[in-house]
Amino acid sequence: MIFDCDGVLVDSEPLANASFSRALKAQGLDWSVEETMRRLMGRSLKSCVEICEVEIGRKLPDDFVEKMQAVTYQSFRDAPLQPVAGVKDAVEALQKAGFDTCVASSGSPDKMRFTLGLTGLWDLFDGRIFSSSQVPRGKPFPDLFLHAAISMNVQPFDCVVVEDSVPGIQAARSAGMRPLAYAGAPYADRSALMAAGGEPFDDMKQLPALVQP
Repeated sequence: MIFDCDGVLVDSEPLANASFSRALKAQGLDWSVEETMRRLMGRSLKSCVEICEVEIGRKLPDDFVEKMQAVTYQSFRDAPLQPVAGVKDAVEALQKAGFDTCVASSGSPDKMRFTLGLTGLWDLFDGRIFSSSQVPRGKPFPDLFLHAAISMNVQPFDCVVVEDSVPGIQAARSAGMRPLAYAGAPYADRSALMAAGGEPFDDMKQLPALVQP
């Protein structure tokens, strides 16, 4: 079982994209939070910056990412950031049933250490956490999921991926893995996830039954 992090394990997408939207508006790119999510969710930060720079027609300031992340992390502390409802119980049930679990996220290792630590999920995956910074290409390319499978000593066709973004679903399918699409968040685009080839489900309580024989 391969889990995405943002939006699947931790309920970070609304907070993170609100920070990103505000930072972009300060640079002249007036994207709403919803538009920011639609265009950028699921991609590596490097890819997100590149997409925004094309839209703006210039490079973003050198300290853009650093300043934006500082605001984002503070919003996680202030909210405070929460696990996705039901996911801790679901992961523990899967592990108890004998499933190997890991995380494969577009987020950086430092970000995952912060968010998973803040929400009490780090210990569930410690030592089995993979980032797009470890591979040449991020989602929607399959590199990250294939790297996770190799590291876990599992064949790709035996892997189930839990994702909440279209690039993530595309990456899972390209890797030859079964993509489960978490569509329980208020912002989830169920039709887009299905069109990308994801199998949608709405409640993390459903997850163990979806993968157990």
